[in-house]
Amino acid sequence: MKQIVLFLSFLLTTNVSFSQKKEKGWVSLFDGKTFAGWHVNEEHPSTFSIEDGTIKVAGERTHLFYEGSVANHDFKNFELKLKAKTLAGSNSGIFIHSAYQASGWPDKGYEVQVNQTHGDWRKTGSLYSFSDVKENFAKDNEWYEYHIIVKDKHIVIKINDKVAVDYTEPDTLPADRGQKHLSSGTFALQGHDPKSIAYFKDIKVKVLK
Repeated sequence: MKQIVLFLSFLLTTNVSFSQKKEKGWVSLFDGKTFAGWHVNEEHPSTFSIEDGTIKVAGERTHLFYEGSVANHDFKNFELKLKAKTLAGSNSGIFIHSAYQASGWPDKGYEVQVNQTHGDWRKTGSLYSFSDVKENFAKDNEWYEYHIIVKDKHIVIKINDKVAVDYTEPDTLPADRGQKHLSSGTFALQGHDPKSIAYFKDIKVKVLK
């Protein structure tokens, strides 16, 4: 009996160590219960709510920005992972290298598209307007994982471990590009329109050098 207890204890310790090693460097940005660390802008705050441990997006155009303490919400090189789910005909987005904006579509950084069956032809995984994909890498009503990696001028976007976009930003950009380029900044989730319903959970980041 003693040997069995020792063996089970060994297995438990091994599993915990493996889990900690696997998650090393990753930090959660959403606790599943509150909007602690997040700031919704002034347009239509009720678009965002928490439902069953997820961030639910349903309503008029609004954006929810991460403004918490992790990296002082100013990320340059990073890996971002989260799980997303959309209902039929829905459109949303994930902004990177962005900054809080009280209203309007965010001017700073890039948008990563969240859309399986909305009328916009740019589908999930697109680096919106800069490296777009028409292929559907995910399905409505199913959870799928986003993995966004930014390193210097390089952006890789994976959906369920499949590469959707591999983009290198040019050294010289058009004068009319504005702030839509890599610099550093925070993340934001998009409420697109009243007919679009999306969910996000398990949001975590790993800061890279």
